[in-house]
Amino acid sequence: MTDDKKITVQRTIDAPSQELFEVLSNPARHAELDGSGFVLSDEKTDRITATGQVFRMNMSGPHMGGEYQTDNTVTGYDKNHLLAWQTAPADTDPPGWEWVWELKSEGTDATAVTLTYDWSKVTDKGLLEKISFPLVEKTQLEDSLGNLASAVSS
Repeated sequence: MTDDKKITVQRTIDAPSQELFEVLSNPARHAELDGSGFVLSDEKTDRITATGQVFRMNMSGPHMGGEYQTDNTVTGYDKNHLLAWQTAPADTDPPGWEWVWELKSEGTDATAVTLTYDWSKVTDKGLLEKISFPLVEKTQLEDSLGNLASAVSS
């Protein structure tokens, strides 16, 4: 699903939700999952265990003039079911875009995974003039789901 402020993709992956969540909640693995190519590595590798946590990522993209860092504030956490965070340039408050991973078990060995990229809460007019949303396209989100499937099958 795509609307003017968010993009949602879904895929069933042949793995239990616990295995998928194990990968998603480890920022050190986010570079291998990223379908956009922006994520280079994690700066802080603590596993995500609760809302309110912040993890830092090393990034690169032309929209920021090359390499940069982001702070990601966990906004949703339900072990094996939901992981969400808002992203911001390092040492700044989140301006409103959010990544949401939802996991729904389909039996013991399959999980419906939904990934949503939502920028509906971005209200800063200057930022909206500077950044042309979406920065990540639907196909790149679909690639992220494929990368997650590969990560648990290897």
